[in-house]
Amino acid sequence: MDFSSINWLAVVVATVSAFVVGGIWYGPLFGKAWMAEMGFTEDDLKDANMAKIYGTAFVLEFIIALQLAFFLGHGGTEPSVGQGAAYGFHIGFFFIALSMGVNALFSRTSFKLWFINGFYFVVLLTLMGVILTVM
Repeated sequence: MDFSSINWLAVVVATVSAFVVGGIWYGPLFGKAWMAEMGFTEDDLKDANMAKIYGTAFVLEFIIALQLAFFLGHGGTEPSVGQGAAYGFHIGFFFIALSMGVNALFSRTSFKLWFINGFYFVVLLTLMGVILTVM
């Protein structure tokens, strides 16, 4: 893979956007529902190793943003904001959310939990696609 044309600042901003979206998504929007579906209490979350969780999540989100930037940069032309959003949406929905849906079916988790987790990535990757094409 040739990463010479990657806008690294855009990749970092897209990575940070995962934490902004996640903070809203798993906070005021769906936080209580997610905790209930997972069977977590506030105390369960306080006992977690948050440095390890956030550090590992940052690395994984960085790789996602980097790969999306790579895909966007290999279409032969400079992608538009609409194309960035469309790439992000399609990857988020058709690859990630639907794969998580299959996993939810076999692991017998609820539709609500699948929606919360899967559609986080739809929203996130759509936003990442926009960020990567605007910057």
